[in-house]
Amino acid sequence: MPTFRHLILPLVLLLCAACASAREPWVEVGGHRYLVEIAADDQSRARGLMFRDALDAGRGMLFIHEREERQAYWMKNTRIPLDILYFDNGLRLVSQQRDVPPCVSGVGCPAYPSSAPARYVLELNAGEAARLGLRDGDELRLGPGIAEAR
Repeated sequence: MPTFRHLILPLVLLLCAACASAREPWVEVGGHRYLVEIAADDQSRARGLMFRDALDAGRGMLFIHEREERQAYWMKNTRIPLDILYFDNGLRLVSQQRDVPPCVSGVGCPAYPSSAPARYVLELNAGEAARLGLRDGDELRLGPGIAEAR
């Protein structure tokens, strides 16, 4: 029969895991929450998701720019297809580049520009925008740690 001591360790581990995931930055779009890595400086924005073999389901990368302006992203050294979603200062979806193919060679990689000024760019696994039925005008909701950084 399990003793209290045998039950407490799994409970503590479960609580620690819940607390750790609660602190991870997240965004919501299309009624779905994604845990995100934040790229808010030139170096992290330049590296983005380069050299990665996969992006786990339910995860993405949020790029935060200093100001709202037309943005253009490329897939240089990116090994996974992505959806690139552009949001303005008001956190409204203003442009989408769906199912953007990888460009592993790093040579001749085309740019994927926004069709309107944007400040936030969310990269998700290719197919997510279609799965969620995202449309221009949809709202991005920022989690607590991100909201304060605006």
